[in-house]
Parts: sequence; structure tokens; C-alpha cells
Amino acid sequence: MKWKLLLCWLLWAPAMWAGEAVPMAEDPKVEARLVSIAEELRCLVCQNESLASSHAELAEDLRREVRKLIREDKSDAQIKTYLVERYGDFVLYRPQVKPLTWPLWFGPFFMLLAAVWGLWRYMRLRKNALGQAHASPRPASNEAATHKD
Repeated sequence: MKWKLLLCWLLWAPAMWAGEAVPMAEDPKVEARLVSIAEELRCLVCQNESLASSHAELAEDLRREVRKLIREDKSDAQIKTYLVERYGDFVLYRPQVKPLTWPLWFGPFFMLLAAVWGLWRYMRLRKNALGQAHASPRPASNEAATHKD
């Protein structure tokens, strides 16, 4: 019986001493602003993960840099501009529409159009080929061979 109580106490003791997670920044306002900005930025290592959720070392460095810029009272737009100047438009999840980023914005649409056009052309050529195959008369020698008794 005593060993059950001891085991129970050992299993529950860490939960009793657990505390609330401490924010990474000393100022919760800085941390909240960092998270809102970092969710709009792409991790340059992971590439399809936000800066806020990435665990890469470069992501840690970028978050540290963004915290520093927040403490310097830079606006969100100034912070994003700084990062774009340093790392390019790829760092933004929603890059600005400009000639340099047109392939990012319009490329998938044009690829879809090209695929639909290719499918339409293939179907049309196939229909024409099948129509010609059915329309062409059969040779007489084949008919005579099939109707022999």
C-alpha cells in the first residue's frame, strides 16, 4: 500500500511543481507583436513554415533581430521592409505584386490555363482520330472472310 502512495506521489509531483510558460521576451507586448509579425514571415530554412513556428537556428536569429527592431520602435512595415531588403521577397508569405513577383502571383493561374488547354486539345485530337477510325470503310476482303460459312 505504501509503495502505491509513493508511486502516485512520484508521478504527480512534477505536475504540482510545473509553472506557466515564460514568454521569450521580457515584455509580453514585444512578444505578442513579434508573433503577429513572424506569422507573416517565411522561415528561410524550412521554406513553407512561418518564422513564428520554425525551430531552425536561422529562425531564432531572425526572431531575435525582429525583437531588436521592435524595441527600437520600428513599425511593422519598416521591419518587413528591412527583412525584404536583406533577404528578398521570399521572406514574405504574401509578397507585393510587382513585376519581379508576377511569376509567384500569376504563374499558377497560367499553368492551370495551359493544362486545361492541353487537355482540351488532346481530347479534340482523340475525338477526331476516333471519328476517322469509325468513318473509314472496312476493306472488302475482311468482310468476306468474316461472313464465310
